[in-house]
Amino acid sequence: MGDMGTLLPLAVGYFAVCGLNPAGLLVMMGLANIATGLVYRLPIPIEPMKVLAVVAIAQQWSPSMIYASGFAMGIIWLLFAVTGIMSWVAKFTPHPVIRGIQVSLGILLAVEALKMLSTWWILGLVSVAIVLVLRQNRYAPGAIVLILLGLVIMHYQGKFAALKMLELQLPGITSFTPGQIWQTLLLAGFAQLPLTATNAVIATSSLISTYWPDRYVSERRLSLNMGIMNLVFPFFGGMPLCHGAGGLAGQYYFGARTGGANIIEGLIEISLGLFFASSIAYIFASFPMAVIGAMMFLVGVEMVKFTRDITVKTDLLPLGATVAVSLWTNMAFGFLAGLGLFYLMKAILKKDQQSSNETVKNKK
Repeated sequence: MGDMGTLLPLAVGYFAVCGLNPAGLLVMMGLANIATGLVYRLPIPIEPMKVLAVVAIAQQWSPSMIYASGFAMGIIWLLFAVTGIMSWVAKFTPHPVIRGIQVSLGILLAVEALKMLSTWWILGLVSVAIVLVLRQNRYAPGAIVLILLGLVIMHYQGKFAALKMLELQLPGITSFTPGQIWQTLLLAGFAQLPLTATNAVIATSSLISTYWPDRYVSERRLSLNMGIMNLVFPFFGGMPLCHGAGGLAGQYYFGARTGGANIIEGLIEISLGLFFASSIAYIFASFPMAVIGAMMFLVGVEMVKFTRDITVKTDLLPLGATVAVSLWTNMAFGFLAGLGLFYLMKAILKKDQQSSNETVKNKK
């Protein structure tokens, strides 16, 4: 439940604006969650690729273009995994830059959450209080209590009266053209790559190591995951999928510790896709956004706290540059700014050290 803030609004846009079949989108996402939970036994999140989703909704892409964009991402991330490009990028990404990306994401989540909270401030504040009181309660977990609260509110507002009867709807076989693959890469795919590399791969791998020090999941494996699922799922109505540090922080914050969380989420998504496909866009759009905003806000605050392990003062500058540029422009430029400043400072310090050593040597 902790990762619903990114799924609900983007899924509604895909359904209502682009005409995607809810059955295919939800069933494929559910299968991805179940497979990830079984393979890794960790709550590694499955999320929509955000840049592609935003552009597709804004430009009203056809369903075939969305499927083509997912397939294009599958090719690229499979190549990045097989050739070792992703491992090489991760190797040269310093710790303060990774933390900067995570903090930037936390701030962006909190800002977006405040917009959701503003739709119903009283409900939002009550939801925050519920999370703080029940977050670690094993018998009434905060996230589940909030979802039930949202459903109760929908009931009293009469939202369920418009629901259609249960009807089985299976995902269909979908297709797209080679020209659409290239077209979607130009429109949004290439812009998606830096965000996915930093947030869905490098930052997610780092966060897994933070939460589970003995359960390392490499950047190469995360890239391989995204490659495989995006090569297969578009042919059955799936949207472009990735992992995400924000989703992992959200699931962990609300109590997820094993792959069982993914399996449960996957079963829910498959059930919704198979039996509520005709009503799911209405259900998602009618759910109180203030409840989701409360959950997202606290997750954003939690991600900002990751700066606590930055103990070297010189690391604060590349971290700050990463955050500042990410918030001013986007996380891809923030990543490059932090990376450039880190290695520039490293070169200057190395040169100063060499000069100091030569001075001492000359004195001798």
